[in-house]
Amino acid sequence: MQTEQMMNEAPKHLGFVERFLTLWIFIAMAGGIAAGYFFAGVNQWLGRFQIGTTSVPIAIGLILMMFPPLAKVRYEELPKVFRNTKVLILSLIQNWVIGPVLMFVLAIIFLRDYPEYMTGLIVIGLARCIAMVLVWNELAEGDSEYCAGLVAFNAVFQMLFFSLYAYIFVTVLPDWLGIASGLEVRITILQVTESVLIYLGIPFLAGMLTRFFLVRSKGVQWYEEKFIPKISPVTLVALLFTILVMFSLKGEYIVQLPFDVLRIAIPLVIYFIVMFLATFYMSAKTGIGYRISATLSFTAASNNFELAIAVAVAVFGLQSGEAFAAVIGPLVEVPVLIGLVKVALYFRRKYFTP
Repeated sequence: MQTEQMMNEAPKHLGFVERFLTLWIFIAMAGGIAAGYFFAGVNQWLGRFQIGTTSVPIAIGLILMMFPPLAKVRYEELPKVFRNTKVLILSLIQNWVIGPVLMFVLAIIFLRDYPEYMTGLIVIGLARCIAMVLVWNELAEGDSEYCAGLVAFNAVFQMLFFSLYAYIFVTVLPDWLGIASGLEVRITILQVTESVLIYLGIPFLAGMLTRFFLVRSKGVQWYEEKFIPKISPVTLVALLFTILVMFSLKGEYIVQLPFDVLRIAIPLVIYFIVMFLATFYMSAKTGIGYRISATLSFTAASNNFELAIAVAVAVFGLQSGEAFAAVIGPLVEVPVLIGLVKVALYFRRKYFTP
């Protein structure tokens, strides 16, 4: 009973570091841009730690960044999500039908004349949330159990189908529509599968095994109250490190191409807002209550930009337009989703009874 009560309690407030996450991210971005723009040698130095198209520092940063959120996932909650077919079907439709299609359409509308940026945006749309949504859900006081289950489900679904989705949306559909004539790079299922297994498979397996063995040996209470708080800062440190490195590699381009940043940001903002509002409306109409509605909305609106960056860098290279577009993802997502947390709390006060 105590364990069940603890799992049902949603944190009301985050600590000092988490509450000012946006500030730290902007500082890391500014520092990276400054380093890349004023110190040309940074690019060459980082190039020494590159294997093929994969930057070892970025790979380490991305894997470490995703491990703590995946270690937090209550994998034992997956059966509960599967039992509630209404929530599962709605989440599936929003995440794996509407989300990818909407981003694909926005990418074509806004970036058809910029095929590399268009591809990068499509990849972002295919990388469904598994990490930062845990933060947004906590801030909005959503349902922690359903968030855990849906995050785990999305992680498994990505492991199985991300490469197929990427092949269809990046290679097949643009060719069918006749809009990929200028895109020479072709993404293959094998390339993306390799990236997914490295950047999602490693932290996913590490998080699952860590939770399984430590909960079994130490108990849930120790794991939730002692172990998780100790490893949680790793996410922030790794996130800031990765952003710093990525923006240092793109610092010169960001300064020289501010309109390109804006061009990529506009469809992203539209995507986040439309996905959130549409999912919240559909969820509320089913009568499942505020907490689950909020969880579903942030799950649908958020994206796994860690995986999007990893795939773009691994498949297309660090200096590619696809990687540049993927890097813009967190620049836009963080402030927009924090704003949507306030919208969710407003919806609760106005439309849901206590």
